Amino acid sequence: MSKSFKALGLAVGALALTQSPAFAQTKVTNEGISAAEIVVGSHQDLSGPIKGWGVPVANGLKMAADEINAAGGINGRKIKLIVEDSGYDPKRAVLASQKLIEKDKIFAMVGPMGSPTVLAAQDILFDAGVLQLFPLTAAEFTFKFDPAKPQERLKFNNILPYVESTRAALKYMVEWKKFAKPCIMHQDDEFGKSVLDGFNQQLTAMKITPASITSYKRGASDFSAQVAKMKSDGCDLVVLGTVIRETIGAMAEAKKLGWDVTFLGATPTNVLEVPALGKEAVEGLYAAAGFEIPYPDTAKGKAKDWLDNYKKAFGTDANTQAIIGYNAMMTFAHYVNKAGKDLTGQKVIDAMESGDVFQDIFASPPTKFSKTNHLASTVTQVQQVKGGRWVLVKDGLMF
Repeated sequence: MSKSFKALGLAVGALALTQSPAFAQTKVTNEGISAAEIVVGSHQDLSGPIKGWGVPVANGLKMAADEINAAGGINGRKIKLIVEDSGYDPKRAVLASQKLIEKDKIFAMVGPMGSPTVLAAQDILFDAGVLQLFPLTAAEFTFKFDPAKPQERLKFNNILPYVESTRAALKYMVEWKKFAKPCIMHQDDEFGKSVLDGFNQQLTAMKITPASITSYKRGASDFSAQVAKMKSDGCDLVVLGTVIRETIGAMAEAKKLGWDVTFLGATPTNVLEVPALGKEAVEGLYAAAGFEIPYPDTAKGKAKDWLDNYKKAFGTDANTQAIIGYNAMMTFAHYVNKAGKDLTGQKVIDAMESGDVFQDIFASPPTKFSKTNHLASTVTQVQQVKGGRWVLVKDGLMF
């Protein structure tokens, strides 16, 4: 038993032991389940550097919970959602997770935000037998698990992973446009290095030598040295392991130098904020993507209704993160419903590993898990900024 588990002071009786030939002794909590409700937690950046993503995720989670509860709940149980502010600080994420486990007695952590914050807190969840479901990070530690470590079976993700999506998009672009000298500029952290891994793995598979590899520290605002180096190295395709500001900054610097080169962003660049803020600087940008971003003036059916309802509820248009937050809670509800009225943590794991498919209202790839695969999908799209909005170029991509 780990020190962190002892520190939590959780009763052994609150944990059920999972017994199966491949995954012995996974402890999964039944805390937070009563006849009337299911207590669900999440930690988001509501006040820090990525609150522009954290707040919409929290809104999406709440919107889904309210919708589920208004329809009678899940087999009669209402969702009680508790969202804590991490400020995108790993230490605060740990404290928030401890509070959610010890005081609020959550059954599951749904849609927590960010690679460093999720990584810092996830072992606390696993020690307590709490499911970690659909975090907003595509890092491999959120879904890859070692059968020899039974508590890792508690993690599932439905976010398109950085490595696989970068590989699929890069493969498509190189084969389509016949690029010969690809390079990469990436953030020097867990996220950026995952994009770099995908870049290197795919070029190795295609027997192509990178023309240039350059990085920047998270929080940087000047990319002139990196762009100048890539131009000097003769790159014809620039892969960006960047987020919003860095994407815009790099492409603006290229235009300033008169360098007409093709840019391909990793999945975090495929958000509404990039063309909205970058305007002409990012026109023509390609990006790996998981689903088509719906726009209020072109969306149809349930997606259109959802966008309208979100704006009525929160006074602003939904972004990609709001959709992901909503989908996280709806996916959770789907598998909890499948687990049945006599709800336990073990039955939820069994339901999620059953191969049963969840399909959202936004035409995303289907969500499906198994006993050996806790990642929903690796099917990738390539989209491009045209006329200030994202449009689909190619879907159904694998590497």
